[in-house]
Amino acid sequence: MSFASAVEPLRAANLLAGKTLFELRFFGAEIDMAESSVGVLAPVEPLPREASELDILLVVAGGDPARYLANAQLTAFFRRMARSGLALGGISGGPLLLAAAGLLAGRRFTVHWEYAAALTERWPNLVPERVRFVIDRDRITCGGGVAPLDLMHSLIEDRHGPDFARAVSDWFLHRHVDPPTSPQRSSVTARYGIRHAGLIAVLERMETSVEEPASRAEFAALAGVSERHLDRLFAAHLNASFQQEYLRIRLEHGRSLLRQSPMKISEIALACGFSGASQFSRAFRRLYGESPSDMRK
Repeated sequence: MSFASAVEPLRAANLLAGKTLFELRFFGAEIDMAESSVGVLAPVEPLPREASELDILLVVAGGDPARYLANAQLTAFFRRMARSGLALGGISGGPLLLAAAGLLAGRRFTVHWEYAAALTERWPNLVPERVRFVIDRDRITCGGGVAPLDLMHSLIEDRHGPDFARAVSDWFLHRHVDPPTSPQRSSVTARYGIRHAGLIAVLERMETSVEEPASRAEFAALAGVSERHLDRLFAAHLNASFQQEYLRIRLEHGRSLLRQSPMKISEIALACGFSGASQFSRAFRRLYGESPSDMRK
């Protein structure tokens, strides 16, 4: 989906213009056919030797991009392209590969929310923005999914004007073009179906404080209620206790790290606020019915 959302607007731009505004080329490392997540095969060229062949290079990676992080050929290639001044971008999990090459330091960027935890755990100094796409000088990053439709609208508008960009978006029935700062995920209010302001603030804080869990007293103060009333809010609105929901959020963070990072289970346990791997594994098994190691396999 990320790949299609990135290339189809450029194809449509050529079609609507009646001439080639954008030349599309597809590259792969050590392969001649790239397989999509649904199993469709697409032919690819070898990696280009010179950056002068290109205007922009976008790295599209989904599924398990972490398996490419140790690919020395790709890392060297990205660094060589960057040294030449080529604009580089990443879509979905693609920013992880740019981060592995050291090309996101000092830049604003984003990544698909599913990979954000793995990225920040591996590179603590890199903080992705929770937005649809970011263009920071010669770095272009996008959360993936349908967000590249918005990114390409912006790039087409920059080069060929707003009227033409709108015609391309209309071609795909893409009537509402989101600005780059729009969030990737729905709000806590939408995901939980709640309207209580204090409880919303607590849940938002829970999602951002998994490594060093805060106390019930701190969360009650944040919500402006007593600890007992906080427990009643969780029971009434979420049908779960405060402790159950906070544990679920921390374990969900751990499950994301198991899927998307090469971190050791002991490291993931600490990143989720557990004292050690055994405590994390017991809680994980109770919630998901399998151990962290089994889930990772």
